[in-house]
Amino acid sequence: MRIRNIGRSAVVALIVTAMVAFFSGAGTASAASTPATPAAPALTAPITGTFTDASGGTGTAAGTFTPTDFTTDGSALLANGIADVTMTDSAGRQVGTVSQAITVPVGVGAASCEILDLVLGPLDLDLLGLVVHLDRVHLNITADAGPGNLLGNLLCAIAGLLDPGPLTNLQALVTLLNQIIALLNG
Repeated sequence: MRIRNIGRSAVVALIVTAMVAFFSGAGTASAASTPATPAAPALTAPITGTFTDASGGTGTAAGTFTPTDFTTDGSALLANGIADVTMTDSAGRQVGTVSQAITVPVGVGAASCEILDLVLGPLDLDLLGLVVHLDRVHLNITADAGPGNLLGNLLCAIAGLLDPGPLTNLQALVTLLNQIIALLNG
């Protein structure tokens, strides 16, 4: 069975959604004499894939991935967790379910940073009889960081020089993600 990789944006969105639910107090109501306690949010991401069924057709697999922790192999961010998958054959019949511990790479997408956001209002000049009218101008310059984007990488690095406490290595990111999961799981 092949399962598509879960992208970094999906993991980040999943964690942010869970954090919002956790800190906003979303949860189930309890007995009237006991104050309500927030329920632990379901920290899951959808997964899909295909497999070759017994008749040689293409079956589908769909389910969820629940991360338990994050690790690194030295150069890549990895998510460990449980995949709960239901398999359906090419005829549309459910042929089984699988709950299995898996490790998936978390893709680190290209980042972007705002370099300049300049807004000029309308401008009217009268220069000795030469009238110049300039309507509203909005100039927005954004740099895209990532492999092969030398200028974007340089400008994002310069733009972030004064930012407090950037994550400078992969292990720091792994530690932070594991702390978030521990907080969410109580």
